[in-house]
Amino acid sequence: MISESNLVEDVKRKDHAAFKKLVDQYQEMVLNTCYGFVHDIDDAKDLTQEVFIKIYDSIHKFRGDAKLSTWIYRISVNKSLNFIRAAKKVKITDLDALSNSRDLKLRVHHESELADIEMEREQRSRILFKAIDSLNENQRIAFSLNKLEDVSYNEIGEIMNISLPAVESLIHRAKLNLQKKLIKYYKKNLN
Repeated sequence: MISESNLVEDVKRKDHAAFKKLVDQYQEMVLNTCYGFVHDIDDAKDLTQEVFIKIYDSIHKFRGDAKLSTWIYRISVNKSLNFIRAAKKVKITDLDALSNSRDLKLRVHHESELADIEMEREQRSRILFKAIDSLNENQRIAFSLNKLEDVSYNEIGEIMNISLPAVESLIHRAKLNLQKKLIKYYKKNLN
């Protein structure tokens, strides 16, 4: 098995076989990270391609101060956040129409009780992701990386360029804010 430093050096020399190994090794991680932010598999796949293009074009900037996976996470998070920011700039006049079209993409068309269970699960997921999306950017990044991607607090600190106590604080505040938002949502919608 090739070491991380050798893999990086080979990719820096534009060795296509080495780049393919890098893609194979990190593709699932990148896709899951992007999906955790954008909640749409097609957009996540597009972002994954953009991340690997960025890696290929920028590998010479990788100094090895952090792990390669940390550097790749940072690129994935930045690409995802840029995508979200660009999407927010688009004026949406009918939010209900957007919500309905998104629901149609996610809805499972089964004739059995499993369809109802699946739809309920998807609705809960949409509610949770909407609540996560409403967190401030730093809380959303820290929480998503830790809870959706299982990234350690230390690595989140490296990715975000913040201290370990700052990561702990962000995740704690994110949990509290999510709890408040979800309690408020369910009280409003179950009454």
